[in-house]
Amino acid sequence: ENSFDKYYSPLWGSNHLSVDPQGNEVQLLMDTSSGAGFRSKLDYGSGLFRIRMKIPEKKTEGIVTCFYLTSAPDNQEPGNHFELDFEFLGTNGTVQTNVYDYEGGHREQSFKLPFDPSQDFHTYGIFWNPSQIVFFIDGIPIRVFKNNSAQGVAYPSKAMHIEASIWNADWAGPVDWAQAPFVAHYQDFDFYACPTQNDDVSICGNGHYFWNRHRHLELNDEQKQQMKSYRSAYMTYDYCSSPSTSKQECSLN
Repeated sequence: ENSFDKYYSPLWGSNHLSVDPQGNEVQLLMDTSSGAGFRSKLDYGSGLFRIRMKIPEKKTEGIVTCFYLTSAPDNQEPGNHFELDFEFLGTNGTVQTNVYDYEGGHREQSFKLPFDPSQDFHTYGIFWNPSQIVFFIDGIPIRVFKNNSAQGVAYPSKAMHIEASIWNADWAGPVDWAQAPFVAHYQDFDFYACPTQNDDVSICGNGHYFWNRHRHLELNDEQKQQMKSYRSAYMTYDYCSSPSTSKQECSLN
């Protein structure tokens, strides 16, 4: 059994999803008829989730290529849910991260990447334990969302599954359909995580999982410096700069 079939299954647009014979790479194709997506077979309550991804190289707005965790049920309007996103809006090299905290999200932080994400595979990771959520690109931490539930900020308390997809969104701009089809590539399907059932994530805070150990409760000094440098060089939008954002929440992170 290859690693894609071991961990994932098609979610929608399966005629626009192809797996190479070795199971080492999946291609999701977007054209005027459909996009496509896949999801993890299990739900999880903590872990280090990652995938290698290459976005479509045809230049356009409007195409959204994603890798994310979500507690929303399949094929339903999400409503209030937890979600942790990497979303490429168009193919211009900007990636948006977002956190849905059992409400509508709107915690966008965007980065103009120091490489062309359509030309090569890069590793996008989401680290989640009871203390913090960290977004990584090629092993560099770019964003932290800490567990500040004691201060009244919600923190993921429901099981989430992984999804990856390609689709089109009006709010991401007009699609140049003359460039279609748009093809996203994914590799490296294994990850480290605590599977859970019935939404009970408390069992996934156990210290025998390496990502829950004491040294992972916050970034180390080197990682903090890496993140500070990356954000000052490449971040193009931060929801914390919006007048409507809770400044308390931003200061806690």
